Amino acid sequence: MKKRFLYIIIVTIAFLVTSCSLWRGNKSATETSKGNDTDTTAVTGSKDYDYKVMFYNCENLFDTKDDSVKLDDEFTPSGKKHWTWPKYQRKINNIAKVIIAVGGYNPPDVVGLCEVENRYVLEGLTKYTPLKKAGYKIIHKESPDRRGIDVAMLYIPSTFKPLKKTWYRVDFPFAPNSRTRDILYVKGILGKTDTVHIFVNHWPSKWGGQKETEPKRIFVAKLVRSKADSILQLNPRANIILIGDLNDSPEDVSLLKGLGAKHDFKHINDTSLYDLSYYLMLKGEGSHKYHGQWDIIDHIVVSGALINKRNKIWSTYKDAHIFKAPFLLEDDEKYTGKKLYRTYIGYKYIGGFSDHLPVYIGLYKR
Repeated sequence: MKKRFLYIIIVTIAFLVTSCSLWRGNKSATETSKGNDTDTTAVTGSKDYDYKVMFYNCENLFDTKDDSVKLDDEFTPSGKKHWTWPKYQRKINNIAKVIIAVGGYNPPDVVGLCEVENRYVLEGLTKYTPLKKAGYKIIHKESPDRRGIDVAMLYIPSTFKPLKKTWYRVDFPFAPNSRTRDILYVKGILGKTDTVHIFVNHWPSKWGGQKETEPKRIFVAKLVRSKADSILQLNPRANIILIGDLNDSPEDVSLLKGLGAKHDFKHINDTSLYDLSYYLMLKGEGSHKYHGQWDIIDHIVVSGALINKRNKIWSTYKDAHIFKAPFLLEDDEKYTGKKLYRTYIGYKYIGGFSDHLPVYIGLYKR
């Protein structure tokens, strides 16, 4: 109880500091770019859920050391971006502020992350920022990505107990020399209530063109779907949560055909997968802005059983959120409205957060 009370104090102080120091001229929570307005929950993360599962693309969370086997040279003090220790410290504290803000009074039970270089930066994030009081544990493994950016999971051991963890390597038969991030799969018990299966993803980017790179995302989507189907064959009412930066929109082929994610929330089948981000897209929301246009490429996909109120743990399509606190945004002078407050724009250091907004799903227990 004492630990939880102390955490609440830390959360309150950190959030107030964040809001004040990084307000950057935002007048109100609703003054985001056109078509990306938010509800109160999306701004404060304070709705009274029993559990929260969050995902955040940290955008290049590197340490300051040069790793000879990674293409991380620009993120060193002598590199093109002059990535120094003070900048690194600001970065991990900024990421911590986002996680704290999403949590509200209680930290998110599970946090999926991508674009993290190694365990060292995760240790820094969880031990040398205000997140320390939350007591997060780390699940991480180096991936074959050439830049050295990985997926990872943070979890609170008092509310999530991992039972199994696996990294699925992605090998493209049509591009054997291409490397990408592993898919992280973790099976665990959430809140001593029920078992959940969580996949943390960072699918191949569109670098090189949408059509040219689409086969890779479709391939990864089919791989993840095959793993989900294996779980559902053993337990048709399995609770599956797929989170990540998929680098595609809800209506793209990789989601619709490769993953087979459905959008019809009126007729729920326990063994189908449902992209809750589609509902957010219909509301005109976005997690990423490119050339003045907001899009959703950070997804929350769940099995039908999880949006069935008869379940021990359940949610609804309305309980998936894009977290759009004002301190994560700044004025977009080129395209109007708001844009993401990033760490860099090109090689110019800005000192912000990320080029993505975090997403999360709130869960209830019956």
